[in-house]
Amino acid sequence: MSTLAGLLHEHCDLEPADAQWLHRLVGHWQILADVAYTDLVLWAPTRDGRFVVVAICRPATAATGYLTDPVGRVVEAAHRPELVRAMAGRASSSHRAPGNWPDSDRPPVDAEPVVRDGRPIAVLTLRQRLGVLKLSKLERAYLQTAEDLLSMLREGGFPDPNAASGQRRGAPRVGDGLIRLDLDGVVTFASPNALSSFHRLGYMGGMVGELLAVIATDHVERSGLVDEALPLVVTGRADMHAMLLSKREVAVALHSIPLRSRGVRYGAVVLCRDVTEAYRGERELMTKDATIREIHHRVKNNLQTVSALLRMQARRIESKKAREALEEAMRRVATIALVHETLSAAIDETLDLDLLLTKVLALVRPLVWSGDGEVELRQIGRGGLVPAKEANALALVLMELVANAIEHHAGEANGPMVSVSVERQGSTLRVTVRDNGPGLPKRFSPGAGGLGTQIVTALVSGELGGTIEWSSPPEGGTLVELLCEVTERRGPRSSEEPGEGSGDDDGRP
Repeated sequence: MSTLAGLLHEHCDLEPADAQWLHRLVGHWQILADVAYTDLVLWAPTRDGRFVVVAICRPATAATGYLTDPVGRVVEAAHRPELVRAMAGRASSSHRAPGNWPDSDRPPVDAEPVVRDGRPIAVLTLRQRLGVLKLSKLERAYLQTAEDLLSMLREGGFPDPNAASGQRRGAPRVGDGLIRLDLDGVVTFASPNALSSFHRLGYMGGMVGELLAVIATDHVERSGLVDEALPLVVTGRADMHAMLLSKREVAVALHSIPLRSRGVRYGAVVLCRDVTEAYRGERELMTKDATIREIHHRVKNNLQTVSALLRMQARRIESKKAREALEEAMRRVATIALVHETLSAAIDETLDLDLLLTKVLALVRPLVWSGDGEVELRQIGRGGLVPAKEANALALVLMELVANAIEHHAGEANGPMVSVSVERQGSTLRVTVRDNGPGLPKRFSPGAGGLGTQIVTALVSGELGGTIEWSSPPEGGTLVELLCEVTERRGPRSSEEPGEGSGDDDGRP
């Protein structure tokens, strides 16, 4: 297995907490690779005294030095003495002053101990880049940030133990914009992309020497909801994410990383990203979803009105057959209204089949049975989530089958017992409806049955693309088996979130 968890399990004897720490490091180390302009390789000690590469991170601000994937490579400790020194707690520091290496076949490698609770548990190596005589302000700020984070790594303070684990979708990257703060939250450096993001917020001055909290407060949208994490982020007091929404409907995503030495905070790095277009897209989706739910709600109300009118009309008709026909139509309309009622409360166009079945059974019982005995309805198994179109057809089919099973007991002293069993395996759905009635009539044919049977057959073959079979088991009653394929639920919507001015600050030494 080439995953981090798989390699640690196969080669290493780390404690669970140590392994979890390495997972957290891999979830946060992209910023370190980007500000250091270099690849990061994570080495873990093996059971037999060697080292294995368990993860690699390539920078977005520089070309990678690894054209092939080294993950899974195992080397002898004697061949990599820098790894042994790092595991002993002695870090190399040649990355602080990049130098030329024209006479070497490969660049020098710096090895840093990954420390947790005061002891090294793994080694992080950085490939040193070719040096240059002069560095720009951006490059110096990046390399200083790299040194700060590596110092925290050696002390066991990076990643922050209190930070949320893993990457957050749409989180800002180094190239999107980087701001450095001192202990008081004053800006000491702001990259060009960071300036561009705050200019779009409406702030047109320089940022160096200003309090980031004051800049954010002056341009935040106060009429709406303000991210509760924003005060901690703009002051650099916690490793957190926040969204800054301005009066001009500009959205900037922020991520703060406090800088500490021996546990004492002395500043912070704040990454920022203009996500206005992505935010607007999400707002439009939310508006469309709300509109769709409102449409379902209104359709439900209209259908319930139609159902009530049919019920009123049925009470005024003296013909028994006509009255029964209107009552059946009223029941079908009420079932469709039930589906739209459930959709009006859903966050997407999927329905919980088990909840829908519960509502269908509760609806059918009083509409169909008027005898003296009690009606026993059993619901067995789970069907999971299904799309709205298939849920509508399934609701009508189940309503017709259960209603038909109950009606077969008309005139009997004992009440009916109907069980509905649902079984789901992937996209395959099997539904079984069993009752304790008199069974199927002789020479039963679904095509020659009543209107309800014909509706069920048409829905199963047409809307669901499945099969349905009726039978009379030896123990009595009627058994109906439905088999169909339903679309498996897709994951949450994901969209690329490019923001305005998303070009990378990719100056590199």
